[in-house]
Amino acid sequence: MKKFGFIFFLFLTVNSFAQDSTYTRNVVNTITSKEFWGRGYTKDGMKKAAEYLTAEYQKIGLLPIGNSYTQPFNFPVNTFPGKMMVAINGQKLVPGKDFIVNNESPGIKQVANLTPNDSLNYRASSSLQVSLKDKLTWSVATEVGEVTTIQLDKKNFTSIPKKISVDIENKFIRNFEAANVCGLVKGTKFPDSILIITAHYDHLGGMGADTFFPGANDNAAGVATLLSLAKYYAAHPQPYSIGFICFAAEEAGLLGSRYFVENPLVPLSNIKFLLNLDLVGTGEAGMTVVNASVYPKAFAMLNAINNKNQYISKINQRGKAANSDHYFFTEKGVPAFFIYTQGGPSAYHDVFDKPETLPLTEYKDLFKLIVGFYQKLME
Repeated sequence: MKKFGFIFFLFLTVNSFAQDSTYTRNVVNTITSKEFWGRGYTKDGMKKAAEYLTAEYQKIGLLPIGNSYTQPFNFPVNTFPGKMMVAINGQKLVPGKDFIVNNESPGIKQVANLTPNDSLNYRASSSLQVSLKDKLTWSVATEVGEVTTIQLDKKNFTSIPKKISVDIENKFIRNFEAANVCGLVKGTKFPDSILIITAHYDHLGGMGADTFFPGANDNAAGVATLLSLAKYYAAHPQPYSIGFICFAAEEAGLLGSRYFVENPLVPLSNIKFLLNLDLVGTGEAGMTVVNASVYPKAFAMLNAINNKNQYISKINQRGKAANSDHYFFTEKGVPAFFIYTQGGPSAYHDVFDKPETLPLTEYKDLFKLIVGFYQKLME
């Protein structure tokens, strides 16, 4: 009878926290706002996001992992802090919507005629070229190339590009300062055994002085889910310690998680499992688990919990992939899954990944699935 009472209590508490979608939505809205400027490399976007997360950790009641909530590191990055002007055939274009500049591009100021290489690629000079694309997808570069490439959304062009005017400012930062944000709920029985939940908080930042990339699904949704789980575990400490790491510089090449693995704040052998949340703001078409085939017993356990409770409509399995922050942990022998959801808006690495179109379809079910999975691992 006592066991039934505990299970019923757990059910109620998990459901009450999973229902806290207001907090989750507020986190998404906050860190995708203009103030955080795409959580990137200009206007102190990433720094402001790290400060916000540190403050949330403190409010929630997490302990720092080590001496501080933050784990600083640095790396080189190419940024675009100022001028971002492109005109084709005399018509000024809108940054992010009509065009993007390739992330490795140097700054340039030039007026030139465009010579076609083929129907999609044009050359202005040895230092400037133009490409037409079906979709504009931006990223982050840690070096600067020799050629400035402008990518145009071909849906927005009915005439052939013949002339270009461009004025773009870049700034290469050799030692950009970033930090992972790390917190912990100490275990009640086995504090040296640690289960970890991770999500990268950085995104692409801004392209020029007036355009930023909100990054709602990528990865404000993952950060918001992590924080809501942190609230739950802080209120309900578990036998094992539960760690929470928000990584910086994932978009620059998984640099934050790599730095943590190379400079661990806890012995990696103490980490019994890690769940990495990235792109979890949808879910009507199910979800995918990377490393499912690497850890078949753990995946079978996750599936059994999901099937019993009918949380997620479908869980797809993938093998090993170096596509998010779980990767370097797995390479060092730490069991880890990378979870992402599917369906809903297709915006990715563009200015359209906005909070107002992010459905958070399976937030509550994913929350309960994670709690159930970690509970099972601690039995």
